[in-house]
Amino acid sequence: MIAEIITIGDEILIGQIVDTNSAYIAKELNKIGVSVHQITSIEDEKDHILESLKNASNTANVVIITGGLGPTNDDVTKRTLCEYFEDQLILNSDVLEHIEEIFKRIKHTPISNLNREQAMVPSKAAVLHNKYGTAPGLWFKKDEVVYIAMPGVPFEMKALMEIEVLPKLKKEFDRPFIHHKTIRTYGLGESAIALRLEEWERNLPHHIKLAYLPNFGMVRLRLSGKGYDEGELKTSIELEFEKIYPLLKDIIADTAGEDEELSLSLQNAFIDKKSTLAVAESCTGGLLAAEITSNAGSSQFFKGGMVSYATQVKEEVLKVSKATVKKYSVVSRQVAEEMAVSARQLFKSDYAISTTGNAGPEKGESDAEVGTVYIGIATPEKVYAEKFELGKRREQVVKKAVNKALEMIYKELVTR
Repeated sequence: MIAEIITIGDEILIGQIVDTNSAYIAKELNKIGVSVHQITSIEDEKDHILESLKNASNTANVVIITGGLGPTNDDVTKRTLCEYFEDQLILNSDVLEHIEEIFKRIKHTPISNLNREQAMVPSKAAVLHNKYGTAPGLWFKKDEVVYIAMPGVPFEMKALMEIEVLPKLKKEFDRPFIHHKTIRTYGLGESAIALRLEEWERNLPHHIKLAYLPNFGMVRLRLSGKGYDEGELKTSIELEFEKIYPLLKDIIADTAGEDEELSLSLQNAFIDKKSTLAVAESCTGGLLAAEITSNAGSSQFFKGGMVSYATQVKEEVLKVSKATVKKYSVVSRQVAEEMAVSARQLFKSDYAISTTGNAGPEKGESDAEVGTVYIGIATPEKVYAEKFELGKRREQVVKKAVNKALEMIYKELVTR
C-alpha cells in the first residue's frame, strides 16, 4: 500500500518554516503498514495543486495533503479540491457550530465572515472533525484512491491523524506489517561499514532492506521488512540481525526501537538501574544536558548540570585545581576528570560526565588543536577520561562530542 504526502505553502518553499508535518505523517503511516513513496512540497497555487493531485493519483493509494486550509483569502486549496473532484462548497452546520463554540470559549473575539467560510466544505467530502481548530479535515475517494486534506498547523494535524485519519485508513485498507530493527554503531564511517557488510547485504532476502543513517560520529543501521505474516517477518529480521552482529560487534553500541534515540536508551538504562546522572560541560555548551532531558521522564534520573565555559568557573565553582589547569591546560584529560568528579559531588549523583575541548574556530585558552575534546566519566568506583579528535568544523565537533559522551556513559552503565 502506497501513500504520497503533499505539503502546500509558500512559507515552506522559501525556507521560512521547516516541514515537520511530513516526517510525522510518514512515521505514523509506516506504523500501520503504509509505505510513503514520495513527499512533495508545492506553492499554494491552483494549477500546481491540480497537477500534483493528478500525478499522485497515478501511483498512490492514499494522497495526504497538509496546508492551505486556513481562514485567509490566499488559501486556495479547498476551492481547488472542488475543481479536481467536480464538486461545490456547501455549508456544514456541525462545522459552523464548532467554529462558533471555539470563538466563544477560547478566542473571545468576534467571529468574522472569513471564519464562517471555513464551515463551507465540498459536498462530496466526508468531514473530519478538527478538535483543536476551525478548519476541518476532508476525506475524498475517487477511482479507488483516498485523498485526505488537513490543515498545516502541526498540533491540529497531529490530532486529526490520531483521532480521525489513522482509524479510517485501518478500516479502509488491508495493510501489510512493517517491522524495523535498528543497530547503533560508533567509531566507523558509513563507507567502511558498507565494505564489511557487502557480502551479507548482497544476500539479503528481497523483503528486507538495509538503510544507513549517519549522524555526527555514529551510524544507525536500520533493517526494515514488510509482509503479511507478522511472526514470520519479525523472525526473518532477527535472523539477519544475528548474521550482522559478528561483522560489526566491535562498533555496535546498542540496538534500539524504530525511533529510539540514544538519549532514550540511556534514560531507560539509568531508570532500570535506579542510578542518577549529572554533567559538567564546557565545549558542548549545555547541549549534552539538553539531549539528556529531551525525553519525558528524564527527571527520574538526571540530577542537573553546569556549563562551566570559562576557566574561572571551572576553578571557582567546580573546584578544578589551578595547578592542574596550569600544568596540563584547560583542555586535558586531568581537567576532564576533575570536572566529572566535582559534578558528581556537587549534584550528589551516582555518575557524572564532563566535556572540555576546543571546538574552534580558534584555539582559545589552550594550545590544543581545534577539534580536540576530552570526555570524563566519574562512577561510584572510578574516574577516567578519553581524548577525541572530532574534526575542524565547530558544529561537527560539538555534536560529535555530545554523541560520544552519551555513548561512553551508556556503555559504562550497561556493562556493569
